[in-house]
Amino acid sequence: MDQQTWLAERFEENRAHLRAVAYRMLGSLNEADDAVQEAWVRLARSDHHRIGNLGGWLTTVVGRVCLDMLRSRRSLHEQPLGPRLPDPIVSDDHLDPDHEALVADSVGLALLVVLETLAPAERLAFVLHDMFAVPFDDIAPIVRRSPAATRQLASRARRRVQGAAVPDTDITGQREVVDAFFAASRHGDFGALVAVLDPDVVLRSDGGVLRPAASVVIRGAMAVASQAFEFRRLHPFVRAALVNGTAGVVVTPHGRPFCVMAFTVRNGKIVEIDALADPERLRQLDLTLLGP
Repeated sequence: MDQQTWLAERFEENRAHLRAVAYRMLGSLNEADDAVQEAWVRLARSDHHRIGNLGGWLTTVVGRVCLDMLRSRRSLHEQPLGPRLPDPIVSDDHLDPDHEALVADSVGLALLVVLETLAPAERLAFVLHDMFAVPFDDIAPIVRRSPAATRQLASRARRRVQGAAVPDTDITGQREVVDAFFAASRHGDFGALVAVLDPDVVLRSDGGVLRPAASVVIRGAMAVASQAFEFRRLHPFVRAALVNGTAGVVVTPHGRPFCVMAFTVRNGKIVEIDALADPERLRQLDLTLLGP
């Protein structure tokens, strides 16, 4: 076996892990793939014989690439007018093996939404250290700070992330609550609809550039219930799905994706609803696992 083939095989052994790191950093599947590919380019050009821990080296390289990408977003003012949701991972009632690493450790959309609010260096420090156990001594050179200052970055990020809604672990129970939500909406039962919502429920909808009117943030059970009634005509096209490992739905009128909705259910109540309604990004999602 020649050296290049050997190196490519070692890289493939790390690909799923690297993609998981990049997805948590960027919240974008396409950009995560770009970051992983850039890591391969840098590895192929490196003196790999001097790399003692290939997995660790690749992880920090992907982290550095993602940090540059996040900073580029900000410098180019690529900030949406409304809420921007991360790319969802959509599947049927069981996760595809290729997706398992992406949503391991309860990396639901609710957590990724919070990560989107962090400064790039804070996000890097938290993701690499708290999610992938990379030592602060290895992260510090990437963010060009001392290990102590890098620890503070992660600490600030951790305080923000602690506010993320943690869903119930029972998928069956989650699905029952989501089904009750749609049943109440379909039958026009406002009281039953409010009953499955947490009083402080938050609905975030991302319509992107093509559907700016769909980019909204709505808070409170009464307001969210009222909004849900406006979409009763779409009920025949609602299909159950897992979205980042939790109960969700895909709305596909006439076979075309209209919306992906992720529900965060805690203590039997819906506390967050994250809806991606951006036509451009919906076209990029792989929904083949849901079947015809």
